[in-house]
Amino acid sequence: MDFLTLAIIVTTVLFVLKKQEQRQHTQLLGQHLSSFQIEKLMANLMEGYLRVLGEPDAQRRDQIWPVLENTESSLVSQFQRFADEFATLPAEQTRASTLPLALPYMTRVLPSATLDVREAMKLHAKAMAAARVGDATDEEERKRRAFTMTAELMLMQHTCHWFCRGRTVASMRLLARHKTAYEQVLQSVAPATLKAYQKLVNARS
Repeated sequence: MDFLTLAIIVTTVLFVLKKQEQRQHTQLLGQHLSSFQIEKLMANLMEGYLRVLGEPDAQRRDQIWPVLENTESSLVSQFQRFADEFATLPAEQTRASTLPLALPYMTRVLPSATLDVREAMKLHAKAMAAARVGDATDEEERKRRAFTMTAELMLMQHTCHWFCRGRTVASMRLLARHKTAYEQVLQSVAPATLKAYQKLVNARS
C-alpha cells in the first residue's frame, strides 16, 4: 500500500470518527435543551434589545423594557435549570477538546487538554443572572446591561457550538451569525465573566 492510499484511508477514518463524536455531542446537548425554550427566548431577547436601543421615542422604550425583562427572567431561570441538569452528567461525556486540531475522541485520549462544559454552563448561568437588565436603575444602565447580556449570550452560544462542532467552527459560526468575532465577545462580557472564563479555558489547555 503506497503512502497516498494510506493517507486517504487514515483521513477518511478520522473524518468518520469525528463526525460520529460530533453527532453524539449534538444529540446529548439537544436532549437536555429540548425541555426548555432557551434558544427561542435568547433570539427574542437579543432582537428586543436591538429594537429598544434603536427606538428614539422614550415613551415607547418604557413600554418595551418591561416586556424584555419578563423574557430575560424566563431565560435566566430556564438556563439555570438546564445548567443544573447538565451538571449531573459524567465528566467523560461533557468534555470539549482545547486542541487546535479537530481530531476524534481526543477528549478521552488527552483529558488534560479539555474544557469541562458542565463548568462552562454554570459560569454562563451565573453571568447571565448578574447581567440582567431588569436590575438596572436607570436608562443608561439598562443600555449597558443589554450590551453586556448580549455578549454573555453570544459566549454561551459559542460554548454550545464548541462542544458540538469544535472551537474553530464555533468561532466561525459566531462571526457568520452575529457578525462578531470571538475575541470581541470576550472583551464585551463582564470583567468577572472574562476572568472566570479564561481561568476555566486555560486551566487544562
